[in-house]
Amino acid sequence: MRKRDYTIVLIPEPEEGGYSVIVPTLPGCVTQGETVEEAIAMAQDAIAGWIAVAEELGEPVPEEDQHPISITISMAA
Repeated sequence: MRKRDYTIVLIPEPEEGGYSVIVPTLPGCVTQGETVEEAIAMAQDAIAGWIAVAEELGEPVPEEDQHPISITISMAA
């Protein structure tokens, strides 16, 4: 299996605790973890599963061809 790099986004969940994780390049690839370390490990498992299902179905596996720029903006409430 060749190496693929994917960006993940960890979103703190203050009310529930832990982190939600999104993989923007892979539609529907989401997971969660109680700690940052667990969230990253869960993301690796989710990505591997997403790719395995796509390959089994003969679907293309998207490549991340750009590295996103993350910017936080503040808005008045």
